[in-house]
Amino acid sequence: MRKIINSTYISLDGVIENPHLWTMKYFGEGAAAYARELLFSCDALLNGRLTYEAFAQTWPSMEEQTGDFGVRMNTLPHYVVSTSLKEDQATWANTTIIRDDVPAALVRLKEEPGQDILQYGFGDVSRLLVEHDLLDELRLWIHPVIVGTGTPSDLLAREGFASAWNLADTTTLDTGVIVATFTPDRSEES
Repeated sequence: MRKIINSTYISLDGVIENPHLWTMKYFGEGAAAYARELLFSCDALLNGRLTYEAFAQTWPSMEEQTGDFGVRMNTLPHYVVSTSLKEDQATWANTTIIRDDVPAALVRLKEEPGQDILQYGFGDVSRLLVEHDLLDELRLWIHPVIVGTGTPSDLLAREGFASAWNLADTTTLDTGVIVATFTPDRSEES
């Protein structure tokens, strides 16, 4: 069965929103190589509406800058979980909108043959995945910065949302970013 892997940038103070404002100086060769390896180990992208819309607007014009990474981002199947996105708004190539019975649809997607499924950013879809035990790996790119701003909605954790995880791996990048890979703690005690 395919895994769903979440890849999220996070600051030392737990901020995940607006990473473009505080991550760029930490994206060196090591980060690029790690991101490339992760992307090419997957053959589908899964996102919520907001991330999907941002990517659909940005990535089609990035191929010249990013080479085969951009080509891969643009040619993979894109799955977007949304009840509000209309078919004519899903303009990024190979897009499927998942609206109804999302957990069951994602179980079916995981059961299809192929490589793993990659999700960027942590939001409502990620929480749904966790609540239904469908998220198989959480890769937090911990950046050595305290953002110092933001509201509770800008943080990874939200009130009333809790889950237990096991550390599966760590990778330290040349810029000081630590990618911590976690898997769900499915022990009976958790």
